[in-house]
Amino acid sequence: MSSPSQSKNKRTVWVALTVVVGMFGFGFALVPLYNVFCELTGINGKTGPKYVLQSGELEADLTRVIKVQFVTQNNDSMPWHFKPEIRQVEVHPGEVMQVDFIARNPTSKDMVAQAVPSLSPNEGTDYFHKVECFCFTQQALKAGEETRMPLRFVVDKDLPEYLTKLTLSYTLFDQPINESTAISGDAG
Repeated sequence: MSSPSQSKNKRTVWVALTVVVGMFGFGFALVPLYNVFCELTGINGKTGPKYVLQSGELEADLTRVIKVQFVTQNNDSMPWHFKPEIRQVEVHPGEVMQVDFIARNPTSKDMVAQAVPSLSPNEGTDYFHKVECFCFTQQALKAGEETRMPLRFVVDKDLPEYLTKLTLSYTLFDQPINESTAISGDAG
């Protein structure tokens, strides 16, 4: 027969194990839940995937001008030099615009990077469409190599009137090199 203190200890152990398993499950589900939350609310300025222009969308609204600013930063472990060719453009809604970003690998080793975009204010994310972006794929550079990376985008004509300035920010992350990202002759 077990004593009351042994029963309490068993119960405490089971409660602790249940809490640990629950915390692990919550931690495992946190990233997908966060992504769903961001998508539903527009928080975090996540931009959408590649946008395909439809015919009729190429007519610009010449009565409006939107300022689009570009900001770049590197993750702590990323030593590349990374910047937009120009820091700001003025664009008419519906007009396709291209801006180049420059990346240089100053290290003595081949590296692969991934750019992660974010747009502010958050309300603009549904109206900022990337037609072509270096952020869609990983970028490989050999030691000492430099490349131009294009961004083609269009600001939707349905952008609310009160939004007159958008800021597109990219953070560059170091990625491990594996077979699919092995660096060959040319950079991406």
